[in-house]
Amino acid sequence: MSRRSNARERDAKADPVYHNRLVNMLVNHILKHGRKSLAYGILYNAMVNIERRTKNNPLSVLRQAIRKVTPNVAVKARRVGGSTYQVPTEIGSTRGKVLAIRWLSGASRKRPGRSMAFKPSSESMDAARDNGNAVRKKEETHRMAEANRAFANFRSYK
Repeated sequence: MSRRSNARERDAKADPVYHNRLVNMLVNHILKHGRKSLAYGILYNAMVNIERRTKNNPLSVLRQAIRKVTPNVAVKARRVGGSTYQVPTEIGSTRGKVLAIRWLSGASRKRPGRSMAFKPSSESMDAARDNGNAVRKKEETHRMAEANRAFANFRSYK
């Protein structure tokens, strides 16, 4: 990473079916080995599955799942005087959304079950109902930040 300046923020493009940037971000995170059409197929099948099982708009269920998984604080390792401290820091909405998408896709990959189209649908429905592995990951991160609140004065101000 260049030390000269910060990387510019790029907007994600919208996906072709739902015209939503969040769906495209999820597709890009499901993507493996450049097989984007396969990733689109997996996510669109998951959306159909969500709609069939909840009788709701799958986009609203997905948004609600991302909202429930998005963290407010995270811990960063900071080296002070030879020892490493886990310093709690507040994170922005963009970073929180990226972490939520990463946790949702990771939890759906680890989920036991049938096809890969079934896993993200069930994980996002669980996250929308406030349970599931991705929500547990968020709560674990918040607990870690709360436990290390004493080291908040080691935050770097740049």
